[in-house]
Parts: sequence; structure tokens; C-alpha cells
Amino acid sequence: PTSAPPASPAAATSVGGAATAASTAVAGPAQILAQPGFEETFEVDQAVAKTAEGLGPSPEGWLPFVTGGQLELGGDRSGNDGAGEDAPSSRSTHTYKPDPRNADVLVGMRDGMTGLFELVWRPQAKVSVLDSAFMLGDGLWEGLRAHRGVLLKITDHLERLYEAAKALDMDLGCTPAELQSMVYKTLDANGMGERGASGVHIRLMVSRGLKPTPYQSPYITLGQPLIVILPEWKEAVAAPPTQGLRLFTVHVRRGAPDVQDPGWNSHSKLNCIAACIQAKKAGADEALMLDPHGFVATCNSVNFFIVRKGEVWAPTPKYQMQGITRAAVIKLCASMYIPCRELDYSLTQVYGADEVFVTGTFAGVTHVSSVDGRTIGTAGVRGPVTERLQQLYLAMQDEEVAHGRVLAKV
Repeated sequence: PTSAPPASPAAATSVGGAATAASTAVAGPAQILAQPGFEETFEVDQAVAKTAEGLGPSPEGWLPFVTGGQLELGGDRSGNDGAGEDAPSSRSTHTYKPDPRNADVLVGMRDGMTGLFELVWRPQAKVSVLDSAFMLGDGLWEGLRAHRGVLLKITDHLERLYEAAKALDMDLGCTPAELQSMVYKTLDANGMGERGASGVHIRLMVSRGLKPTPYQSPYITLGQPLIVILPEWKEAVAAPPTQGLRLFTVHVRRGAPDVQDPGWNSHSKLNCIAACIQAKKAGADEALMLDPHGFVATCNSVNFFIVRKGEVWAPTPKYQMQGITRAAVIKLCASMYIPCRELDYSLTQVYGADEVFVTGTFAGVTHVSSVDGRTIGTAGVRGPVTERLQQLYLAMQDEEVAHGRVLAKV
């Protein structure tokens, strides 16, 4: 990046093209309700948008996006995805268009040793090599979406985070309202809290904290947990109805809660990473994972659904992440009188499904074209139930935003 973005005095000050972090007190809950009034603009440095290191700027009108570990061109600024009718699927559940503004965002960090919350320029936001999450994967995280300046489903996200923290005997050292305030303070400092802002994704990360020496015990930790709030301008790449995801069933299983609770959104994601690797090696976009009994459980980074004869089927929640978007879709089905059941079902029933879709905070509702090489439904085209749920989910977001910023009730 060539320069740091303009920021409020409470956030950071520019010094020689970089930014120095400035300590700031955690805002009270009342400040969450105040709508920001930032008029800042961010210069877009086109040199940042490169097709690959050393290859120079991308073609006019295009931005690169990452999928499967490779940098590809896809999607112009008008919203077209750039794929022809016969273009092969090369997507993932997290395919996105990089935004050059992300090079200059401010990252919110609550230091576990000092207790101070700071806004730090992204290139300078670092953690210690003795950090618990870095050394041991001892930490938790949430993926959040902000739409028109409002955090979506924030109560559900913080409830899941604090429940997992309690199970792991991790005291975050702040209330849910204080943590929510830190997130909004970070958004507002980056101009992401404005009513017109869209396509904002936040990775909220909590590490148990600093270790005096490499050691597993959580009780040998200095200070409080480290909290990191990483916001990004991050729009999902919309696919045409004919181009869905390709799933591959992997040998890696989802485990039982007495091994490692699959409901913990922990930094220890190697179970899912191993599944993702196998799926990618098989040429698929995402892994489909089974439970210990051979029934369908979930995907490696999103939740899984099928549609049979107009009825939506969700795997039982025993062996999967308790997805926020998953729960929202199930509630939408109930409110709109779409039959929906949670049950055990096999791959045979998946192959014979009329529709398949997956859900997640980043991309919402995404349709699936094939599973293990079996085309789903009519030529793998998005089905009517999936399309309706996509529309209902977007409408639900707009309705939530209409209420403005509200305190999380955890």
C-alpha cells in the first residue's frame, strides 16, 4: 500500500505514509446505537489489483479473485461474473472479488496484557510468536457480515462465541455489549459503518492470550485473551443459475462432541482443512463430510441441505457447526410454510435429490450442481426452492437492517 487511509483522531494518525495506533477507550453500549457520519473516501490504488505477483495491473474493468489457492480473473465492476455458458465451475463457497481498499484498513485489537483497545493499520497488525492461538490453536472466532452499517445476526454470533468460550474456560474479559462496541468502533473507523456500505465481512478472533513459554496448559497464560477484529470489503462472487458448486465426499469424518465438539468455532480447524485438501485434490470446490455412522453431516466450511419433492432436508445438528445462516434458513422455511426436516440421511438420498444447496455467513445460500460426479436435479441448474430461499434470505437481511443497530441480547 502507498498510504494509510484517513481516519478519525481517535483511530490513528498518519506518519510518513504509515499509521500509528492510538489507544482508545472501549465505547459504552449507548454508542453502538449512534449512526456514524463519516464522509471519508478511500483512494483506490490500481497497482494493488494484480493478477499475480509481478504481472502488473489486471485488465481494464476486472479484478482478480482467489479460488482454490489460485488467482483467477472473474467479475467486472458492473457485477457480471465473466463466465460463458460453457465455462467450467471453478468456484468455492468463499470466492470473492478482492478490493484494494483492504490494504489500508484499520484492525481492531484488544491487548490482553494492557487491556487497551487500539486501531492498528493492517500491515502493522501483528501477534506474538508466544500467542496461544498461534502456538496451539487455542482460540475461537466468528465470521460476521455488516450490511448498510448494521451487524447481521449479532446476538446469535456473540451467543455462540461466549458459549464456546465458557466451555473452554476462557474469560474474554469484556461483556458482549463491550465486544459489540469494539466491532462497531472498528467498522466506523474504516467507513464501513455508513448506511450505504455493503459487502463488509469481519473476522472476529479471540486467542486465549500470551504464554510465558511454549506450553499447552491454558492456566499458564499471561493476562487476558487477545481480541482481533479484522474487517474487509469483501463481496461474494455471484454465480449464474447454471453454475453451482461441485462437492466431493471425503474420507475425513466429523467427530463426536466427546472428541472435539464440532460446535466450537475454534482456531483448530485441521479436521476441516484435511477434508478441504482431499476435495480440492479430487477437483471439487468443497468437501462433503459424513458423521461417524456414515450419514451426511456437513461440508468443510458451510452447512448442507437437500430438497426432495419440495421438502427441505437438513442433517441433524449432532456433528456439525451450529450455523447461524443454517438456523435462519430453517426459520425462513417455517415462516413461509416450506416443509423442512432435520434428519439422518445417506449419500444415496443426496444423489437422488431434486436440489442441493449450502449456507454460510459469507455467501448466504449457494446452490450445488453436482455431488461425487452425480448431476443434481435438472442439468445441475439452480432449483425453485433454492432460488426462493435465496430471495427470502436477502429480504430478511434488509428487514433486519431496517431496525438499525441494536444491542446484542446475550
